[in-house]
Amino acid sequence: MTLQLLVRSFSFSLLHPLRTATGVVAKRRGWLLRLCDGDTGAVGWGEVAPLRTEQWLHCKILMGALPEEVSRNQLEVLIHQGPGAFGFGLGSALAELDGLVGDLSSQPWQEAPPPAHLLPAGDQMLMALDQVLMDCPASHSLTFKWKVATEASEREQRWLEQLLVRLPRNARLRLDANGGWDRSTAGVWLERLRQESRFDWLEQPLAVDDHEGLEQLAQRGSVALDESLERRPELRDSWMGWQVRRPAVDGDPRPLLRQIQAGVPYRMVSTAFESGIARRWVHHLAALQWVGPTPAAPGLAPGWCPEGALFSHNPELVWAAAG
Repeated sequence: MTLQLLVRSFSFSLLHPLRTATGVVAKRRGWLLRLCDGDTGAVGWGEVAPLRTEQWLHCKILMGALPEEVSRNQLEVLIHQGPGAFGFGLGSALAELDGLVGDLSSQPWQEAPPPAHLLPAGDQMLMALDQVLMDCPASHSLTFKWKVATEASEREQRWLEQLLVRLPRNARLRLDANGGWDRSTAGVWLERLRQESRFDWLEQPLAVDDHEGLEQLAQRGSVALDESLERRPELRDSWMGWQVRRPAVDGDPRPLLRQIQAGVPYRMVSTAFESGIARRWVHHLAALQWVGPTPAAPGLAPGWCPEGALFSHNPELVWAAAG
């Protein structure tokens, strides 16, 4: 089978720069893929948008080498030749072409459940928290994710105490350190929070190369892996706790789709700030996870991406907006 492949670049700026322990995310850029079967007219869409600069440069080389006519076998081999974002772009297009998702599937694209609210790092956190609480009815069950490990731990611990005072009794809280803590600091935070009834987990509290420390910490309380799963994909099969999965940079999405459809527990779906083409996948997987054995509010970061056709669920509109 020979497939026609078109590529188009896109970029956009976040409404607010996102500061983490590893740096600042202010802009997203990448490529959209349109994969067409000339015999049937079926179309599959993909998106390649790595988060790290070195991965973006690698993907740029790979994208430039893609032919306009390509076989399925070529694409299946290429999926594993680059960063996870590259594998996602090719795998997601093939999956849609095959009817595993989308209009050709027996199950249409699903809408995501209510997401967690992403709180900014630093002293902006409490203001953002108050705004969400003001905008949302008190009866709503809210989940918050706060970016930590960007300031001195003592300062952030003081903000944590203020956050916990404000946090409704039926709310949930996740803290994301992006690998920015050492074992001692992470232990102090976990000790403070592990008896807190509203606490979900510490997300990637230690560096990805300190897996021993992460395992020891997980024996004391709830720890979720994020960056570790990208650096060491084999952990996706062995880590028994929560896994924060970002489909758009995770690699070929078909294995994760199969896992969630099969009811594998402790998978939480999160955004990497996508265009509408990849967003369909994030929302769809989040919806399937929500009806699984361990439902968790997805990390969709509402209010951080701009609006417009580039973020439509209609891929044709996204394609036109990118051009």
